[in-house]
Amino acid sequence: MAVALDNGARTVISGAMDADALIVGGGLTGPLTALALARAGLTSIVLDARPRAAFDDAAFDGRAYAMALGSVRVLQGLGLWGALADVAQPITGIRASDGRAGEGASPLHLAFDAAEIGEPFMGQMIEDRHLRPALLAACDASDRIDMRFGVAVTDQSVEGASVRVAAGSDLTGRVLLGCDGRDSGVAQRAGIRRVGRDYGQTALVCALSHDLPHHGIAHQFFMPPGPLAILPLRGNRSSIVWTETPEVAAELNALSDDDYLDVLRPRFGSFLGQIALTGARYTYPLNLTLADAFTAPLIALVGDAAHGIHPIAGQGLNLGVKDVAALAHVLDHARARGEDPGAPDVLARYQRWRRFDTGMMGFATDAVNRLFSNDNPALRLARDVGMGAISAWPGARRRFIREAAGLTGDLPDLMRG
Repeated sequence: MAVALDNGARTVISGAMDADALIVGGGLTGPLTALALARAGLTSIVLDARPRAAFDDAAFDGRAYAMALGSVRVLQGLGLWGALADVAQPITGIRASDGRAGEGASPLHLAFDAAEIGEPFMGQMIEDRHLRPALLAACDASDRIDMRFGVAVTDQSVEGASVRVAAGSDLTGRVLLGCDGRDSGVAQRAGIRRVGRDYGQTALVCALSHDLPHHGIAHQFFMPPGPLAILPLRGNRSSIVWTETPEVAAELNALSDDDYLDVLRPRFGSFLGQIALTGARYTYPLNLTLADAFTAPLIALVGDAAHGIHPIAGQGLNLGVKDVAALAHVLDHARARGEDPGAPDVLARYQRWRRFDTGMMGFATDAVNRLFSNDNPALRLARDVGMGAISAWPGARRRFIREAAGLTGDLPDLMRG
């Protein structure tokens, strides 16, 4: 990978540190980053202000993630798949269509199947209650990872990769990694600004049980207020991401479960039979946010701390996983060459690799959302004809399938399989 391996001035590694990397954020991206760095021979301390108990609840709460094939390869490469294979649901195909609630889908639609690219699946649906414990158990088992929960970071050095925690003590590392979400404290303390915009949309998230099998097919139904994603889970269950305006979403979220389902049914349709809620219901506002820089002196941002995009293509977490794999790739090759992982030229390789890719994905999802989240008759005709044309063109169809599977572009070692 040219970006990761270009020659730069070497920095001699010296001085006693608490760990090679200090990672702020113990959600999904932080532990995943720690595991990827441990595989590369680097030590990490992972810090999160929340108590450990907040991460250990194994009850089903409806949250699930669409992990692209490239992301699944990362989980496999880190030795996590053994704990997840039996609880994950393969996504073998995707169907995307346009329409209105209660009127059904347009006959012109997109149909993607994993078999077209010679793969058994395009991705896997993994529930949060399975993924999070698997990550934490693997971190606990690693002698290169120190997980510290209930520890708030109150300050960080502008001259070195050190942080001050709420107890008043300092921790030092060779690089400080912000894996602490869209409101990243690491980014704010480093003076890294963000650009983006509010979509004026809210996602309603829940899980459903249904009478009929989904056959591993994910559905994306584009409606004027925004898309409805129906994502297959194990058994006759599906995860729902339903987009509405903030006002409508607030009204819907205030409904009883029965009334909520009454509104959802005309949008969902009857193709899976009768539906019922299972697990909790959530809402979250949708926006586009991109950090002006993914790095600062001795600092790198990973996942949502660096970028947040519309969930229309289900690529949010997958972009973060690719960040993790790319950063581990860069730091692994730097370590092998005797370079300091926090050296400016080393971190610059990570930024060059990831910022353009995430920027383009943000632009693409923004454009698709603008194109489909309206009821303009001319645009409706154009997008329906476009979907029909792509579906009928094998070369374009395979390109879209590989993109959805996370198999395009410059892939880090962990994503090559």
